[in-house]
Formats: sequence, structure tokens, C-alpha cells
Amino acid sequence: MNMTPAPGLTGLRALAVARDWVGTPYLHQASVRGAGADCLGLLCGIWRALYGCEMEPIPPYTSDWAEPARVEMLWRGLRRHLPEASVPEAPGQVLLFRMRAGAVAKHLGIAAQVGANASFIHAYTGHGVVESPLSVPWRRRIVARFQFPEGAR
Repeated sequence: MNMTPAPGLTGLRALAVARDWVGTPYLHQASVRGAGADCLGLLCGIWRALYGCEMEPIPPYTSDWAEPARVEMLWRGLRRHLPEASVPEAPGQVLLFRMRAGAVAKHLGIAAQVGANASFIHAYTGHGVVESPLSVPWRRRIVARFQFPEGAR
């Protein structure tokens, strides 16, 4: 998809969609609002709501943080569809996290509040889709920020 980035309105729409998913139970490899989602499923659900289609077919993936192949598949996939963020922090940005030093980046969230009371929305094992504080330990894990492209319906 070749669209130019729009950090403002599209990001705010993405955030509104993400907030509609809060309370959805965690379910590995699922993407159904209210029924089950993991962090990638949440992103895919937001994409569907914004653009009316799937990002791309998602191959099966492991639920743990260890990737023996050490390939940044999620990061590569995000780069195919989302431009890197043009501003340091903005509501609606897609946040990519590396959960352990040296591990493959395998967790996603959507920036909600920015600034002193920063928060993000993500699907987290044992918690479902929640809005969590973007605390210092979470901030340290961010390895990339993306924004949704202009062209949402």
C-alpha cells in the first residue's frame, strides 16, 4: 500500500477503534472484537475498521517471546504497511516492543495518552485488551513507532 502518513486524524480514529476493543479477552492468533485478540489481532482489527480490508495473510506464529530463527518478522511486516512515525509521540501510533534485551520484537500497542500520563492500548496475556500506563519499563522496550497511513475510509 503506497499512502502518505497522516499522524493527526487517522491516528485519532485508530485510537478510537482501539478503545472499542478494550475488554476483549486475550486469545492467541485471534482478531475478533469482544471475543478474543492478541496484540497483532488488535492491530489487524484496527486496520480492518480503518481501511475495510486485511493487511495481509498472517502466518502462524508462536505465543512466546523466544524466536529461535531470530528473524524480525513482525517488524518487517509493519514496515510493509505502515510508515515510521514522523513525530516522537502521538495518539494512535503503533508501538513495537522488544520484551527482553536481545529478543525479537514481538509485542504491539497503540499509543493513547502522551506526555506525563502516557498510556497505550494492547492485548496482553492474562489481561486481554487493556489500556496500561506507558511506564519507564515499557518505554525502554519500544524499538519502533509507526503511524497509520492516510486513506482510511
